[in-house]
Amino acid sequence: MAKMQAKLAHQRQLTDRLEAAAKAYYSEDREIMDNYEYDRLYDELADLEKETGVTLANSPTLHVGYEAVAELPKERHERRMLSLEKTKSREELADWLKDQDALLSWKLDGLTVVLTYSDGKLAKAVTRGNGEVGEVVTNNAKTFRNLPLTVAFPGELILRGEAVITYADFAWINAQIPEEGEKYKNPRNLCSGSVRQLNNEITAARRVRFYAFSLVKAAGRDFSCREEQYGFLEELGFAVVDYVKVNGQTVHEAVDSFESRVGNHDIPSDGLVICYNDIAYGESLGATAKFPRDSLAFKWEDEQRETTLREIEWSPSRTGLINPVAIFEPVELEGTTVSRASVHNISILRGLKLGIGDTVTVYKANMIIPQIAANLTGSDTVRLPETCPACGEATRLRQVNEVQSLYCVNPDCPVKKIKSFTLLVSRDALNIEGMSEATLEKFIARGYIHTFADIFHLDRYRTEIITMEGFGEKSFRNLQSSIETARQTTLPRLIYGLGIANIGLANAKMLCRYFAYDIERMRHAEVEELSGIEGIGGVIATVFHDFFRTPEHNRQLDELLAEVEIAAAPAAGTAAGQPNLAGLTFVITGSLYGYESRNGLKEVIEQRGGKVTGSVTGKTTALINNDAASSSAKNKKAKELGVEVLTEEEFNGRYLKSETAQ
Repeated sequence: MAKMQAKLAHQRQLTDRLEAAAKAYYSEDREIMDNYEYDRLYDELADLEKETGVTLANSPTLHVGYEAVAELPKERHERRMLSLEKTKSREELADWLKDQDALLSWKLDGLTVVLTYSDGKLAKAVTRGNGEVGEVVTNNAKTFRNLPLTVAFPGELILRGEAVITYADFAWINAQIPEEGEKYKNPRNLCSGSVRQLNNEITAARRVRFYAFSLVKAAGRDFSCREEQYGFLEELGFAVVDYVKVNGQTVHEAVDSFESRVGNHDIPSDGLVICYNDIAYGESLGATAKFPRDSLAFKWEDEQRETTLREIEWSPSRTGLINPVAIFEPVELEGTTVSRASVHNISILRGLKLGIGDTVTVYKANMIIPQIAANLTGSDTVRLPETCPACGEATRLRQVNEVQSLYCVNPDCPVKKIKSFTLLVSRDALNIEGMSEATLEKFIARGYIHTFADIFHLDRYRTEIITMEGFGEKSFRNLQSSIETARQTTLPRLIYGLGIANIGLANAKMLCRYFAYDIERMRHAEVEELSGIEGIGGVIATVFHDFFRTPEHNRQLDELLAEVEIAAAPAAGTAAGQPNLAGLTFVITGSLYGYESRNGLKEVIEQRGGKVTGSVTGKTTALINNDAASSSAKNKKAKELGVEVLTEEEFNGRYLKSETAQ
């Protein structure tokens, strides 16, 4: 078993190294590993996968195709999933244990998923749902970064675990969102939404991971204790929730140990779970109508402090949403000083009946995020601002799904403007280096920028700008150079940069592909047609449609189009607006001659509806490699699977009708 676990650990290390090298090569136009080393490690990984029978979801030896579905089908669980009875008392844990041994583990804070494997392959993934009926998310589960898609067990295998997004990945995802008010609130909600996406390309981008915590069934195998089950799952390649074995004498110390690690634990958790190690004993206890008797949840005793509410700060965002933030007398919580907490929306604010001067209790949710627990005064005297704190124009209360939120409806609100410009110049949009939010704020305040198009005419104010603090002739030249570079862009980047609510870069690409990169068709599309696009639901369709029914938005877009040069539209599609490479999948390797980088060719293929993946599979249409005689791993795989190997010239001639790179 120890040898197997060592091999699996090395396999994970190889997978991570190769994934990092592929990301740098394909997405960032840089090499951190030469082709010889990559191919050597790739072959070593492939051999290990054959030996262990385990293939992880992020392995470069396979590619999980991205799919979009119209809806997530529902399915009833074979065995009802109960909740756990909770306690906050260490003494109660010791009493509950009696003379039994148990396993104490993190209670992970994500989304519970039930996995079924058949013939060694992942066959089904279903969310917990209401405990009786869940949603089928099999395609999405195939993108979980550490999940084995194949295991060395031929019989039916059913297990439960938690899909989570680590704090580090959560911070990374939020760092890509320039607008503070639009950042995700916590990893749990982001994970839940990510796992239940209709388009698994979005799930893949969210870096979801899976940790097993319960073996439901392993056909033909019997286990006497849970510790054996965990060892069995680890041997199959699953990441298992961290645990320790405890008894009545050691449980206090173990809980203290877990608690000391909460602040530095990268995987979100909201407590601990304790379960009897002896499976037969646990099952003999049965269950109540709500809870199993073989397990118990331990919740941290939240450290709470009383304090006085000083004010409610109203924070406007790019979309106009005005977030209430509670400011209170500073208090010490979990070793740090806190003085503010988000109230999230008007419904929560009203539920707390807040008033300035009220005595409130505050705590850190999961020992990390400051929250108001209760209002001991309940004066309910806070009044919603009738005008936006940034522009002084009228506010409006809106309600969506029983949640009320406050908005500024002034399109010329300076905060909305600054945030909108910040998004437009961000990396995934026009990517103008040197134009930070602070710089934009100065330019807008001085009247240099009023509209999006004004960004491209800052040379009018060269004399004034080079005298500004933090600027000089060199800084201005660098900024101008970046602005000129930004004139060459793609339609998805431009659409994303417009700041349409719910339209991230992935959705922008999806829409562009559907409409064959025809901006006029896109902005005149009706809700019905938009709703019919895979991965675009009714809410996004309505927002997108309404955005282009506003004359000001169309004027801004027209002015932008006059300043930038969009990569040429794809060749005419073969059916109903579909690009001519739809349904085709390519892999690119080696040096190119007619394109600046592999990303350049990848962009051309994707513009025409095709896909570019990092590894050759049976679904690959062709491998593009100018060195057809190469003995690289990709060439070997292509020959083994009968996948055609094309030179760059052959690919252009056959699929692009001799078009040159754009």
